[in-house]
This record gives sequence, C-alpha cells and structure tokens, in this order.
Amino acid sequence: MNNLLKIDGLTKKYYNKVALDDITLTFNSGKIYGLLGPNGSGKTTLMKVVAGLHKQTKGSILINGEPISYKTKGIVAYMPTENFLIDNFKIKQVLKFYKDMYKDFDEEKAIKLLSTLKVNINTTVKSLSSGLVAKLKLALTLSRDASVYMFDEPLNGIDILAREDIINCIVNSCGEDKIIIVSSHIVDEIEKLFDDVVFIKEQKVALEGNAEQLRIEHGKSIENIYKEIYG
Repeated sequence: MNNLLKIDGLTKKYYNKVALDDITLTFNSGKIYGLLGPNGSGKTTLMKVVAGLHKQTKGSILINGEPISYKTKGIVAYMPTENFLIDNFKIKQVLKFYKDMYKDFDEEKAIKLLSTLKVNINTTVKSLSSGLVAKLKLALTLSRDASVYMFDEPLNGIDILAREDIINCIVNSCGEDKIIIVSSHIVDEIEKLFDDVVFIKEQKVALEGNAEQLRIEHGKSIENIYKEIYG
C-alpha cells in the first residue's frame, strides 16, 4: 500500500469565489474512498482538479509522485456527472471511439461489463434512459487500466435495483495498485462500499478517516454521521 495520491494545501478559486479551501488528503492504493457532502460542497471541483481538467490556485497534488501533467492524466480515469457522449453514436461506436482515445482501454472488458449491466451495445446513446447512460459511463471508465478511478455521483438517476449492480462493479474493480474515489450525497446504500471516507463541508475537509473506525468512535453509521455534519 502506498500514497498513490497526495493533496497538500489545495485551494481553488473561481474569480473571487472559493471552491476548495486548503484541502490536505492522502489516498492509499488498494482502497475505495467515499467523498461525501451535499451538492456545492466542493466534491466535483476536487475531482476535476485531480483529473487535470481544472488548475488549482494554490497547493500541490502528486499522483504516484508526479505533479499534475499530461503524464498523470494518462493514469486517471474520471467519470463526470455530465453526459459527455455523442447522442447519435451506437454504443459499439462509443467503444471504438474510446479505444482510439485511450491506449489503456479494454474493449472486451467494456462489452462484458455492459452485458452484466444489461446495456445493449447495438442501441444509440440517445435512446438510453438516464440510468442506462450512467451504466455506460461507468463501464467506459472501469474499462481503462488506470491507477486512480474517480466517479462523480455514480448512483444519480439509477433505480434501486440497478444500484446494487453498479456498487458490485466498482467493488470488483478495486485492486492493490489502484484507488477508487466515489463522490455521493446518497449515503445509506453506498456506505458499505467505502474503506475510508472524507466529508467535505463548505469547501473544507470536515472529517476524514477509516469508515469502520469512525462508526466505532461516533457510535453510529456513516449515514448518521453525515446527517450530524450537514443537518
């Protein structure tokens, strides 16, 4: 286990608005992390900075010992909340596009995941429900051979029955040399997924630590700790 992702004193401002305020965190390989907080707390901004999509105002980020660069972008797989897929493409065309875009993309793995998630690769993106789009985005992200996987609100728009499939796919993809970070404001069904959790409140880290240890220390579930922090 090593410090695959280290964030030190990270601050991000958009003009005069503070989106992240002096964030310091360490993420170790082999773990699944929950990045928790209500909408607008800073979760998405943190992920986008780590993914190299936004530049920090202050502070440092090291991924496998390297600062954010073209090189680190190649080992980070990020699933945003937005639907970034081309509507008129059939899913099998999306897979070909990803294969051309990312050298580490495993098309066969994606096809297997989509089959497990009951997504037909012969349909077009525009014909998919929001839940099926979320499943497609998940499969595309998990089919890259990255070191850091980040999923921004992966249960949004997913019905209760399908949520278990998504959680299982994420759990089965975790390896000793990888980290998975999942942001969510839906805690009750997903807390069992996390080894460690980070609570972001008003652009700062309000609480972080091992999920089971926090349950013992607080005498309550992660969901109820969430309610205590944000209630």
